[in-house]
Amino acid sequence: MSETKAILSGNEAIARGAWEAGIQIAAGYPGTPSSEIIKTIAQRYGEDIYTEWSTNEKVAMDAGAGAAYSGRRTLVTTKQVGMNVLSDSLLYAVYTGAEAGLVVVTADDPGLFSSQNEQDNRWYARLAKIPLLEPADSQEAKDFVVLGIELSEKYDTPVLIRTVMRTSHSKSVVTLGSRPEVPAEVGPFKRDPAKYNCTASNARKMHPRVEERIRKVAGDANDLAVNRIEWRDRSLGFITAGVLYHYLLDVFPQASILKLGMSWPLPERLIREFAAGVEELIVLEELDPVIEEQIKAMGIAVRGKEIFPPCFELLPDEIRRYSAEAGL
Repeated sequence: MSETKAILSGNEAIARGAWEAGIQIAAGYPGTPSSEIIKTIAQRYGEDIYTEWSTNEKVAMDAGAGAAYSGRRTLVTTKQVGMNVLSDSLLYAVYTGAEAGLVVVTADDPGLFSSQNEQDNRWYARLAKIPLLEPADSQEAKDFVVLGIELSEKYDTPVLIRTVMRTSHSKSVVTLGSRPEVPAEVGPFKRDPAKYNCTASNARKMHPRVEERIRKVAGDANDLAVNRIEWRDRSLGFITAGVLYHYLLDVFPQASILKLGMSWPLPERLIREFAAGVEELIVLEELDPVIEEQIKAMGIAVRGKEIFPPCFELLPDEIRRYSAEAGL
């Protein structure tokens, strides 16, 4: 049986991923580069997924958390500055968990194509202590929604998916899957005040579980298929995530690469194995040194922001120029 393929933008692929993940509720607030996700879900998959533009991002997150509490898989979408608006609601959902998978997509905007700042929302994953997935292309954008729901339900936590403008709007070939069987109705809301009433007395008991959970995710990240080492020339090794992976293949086709599909929490054992196998270790990441600082905290020698600046996109020409200036 031949596979069905389609050419999709990253945003269209996320919408398809929501359908293939069995998501039943999608909520968001419009803002480039995320807007097409909700629009595409409503237009193409509206018969299977209830979809709404919410009053603002916090309302979208509240609606998403409530839907997940009721046992319905849920997707919430925002652009990067919208994370500031929804963060209050996200952080309580981190403590409580939910009855069904809950995935939040943040579409960041390196290069300020449509935003008032260059905010790096990977920090939110560290702040909230939740898994962070970064797709490199449309195929991964679709697949990571499905993976995000799986991880969310396995660990009882929201999962953050970070895209950037290039992954949101670039198009590539995607192999399509099917939608799982989703019950038309779910049972009544499970009353569990100790789990869902996030008052101080309950939250004191929830916080240790959050810490234990993220340690478990970090251990499992070492064996997660989306984190992989590609051995080539070992004189130079790069650690990267997202669309920068494809740029690296263009600029340094012979270099070894540790590609992170889950960029928080970091797979420490895998990083140590990779660092020990290359002569020089470089982190390539747009905007802040989020990965670089964590690797340095492991006691591993690595370079990053001394080569690549913390502003704007790092397109192939820029990567090539800054690398040449650093003698790579």
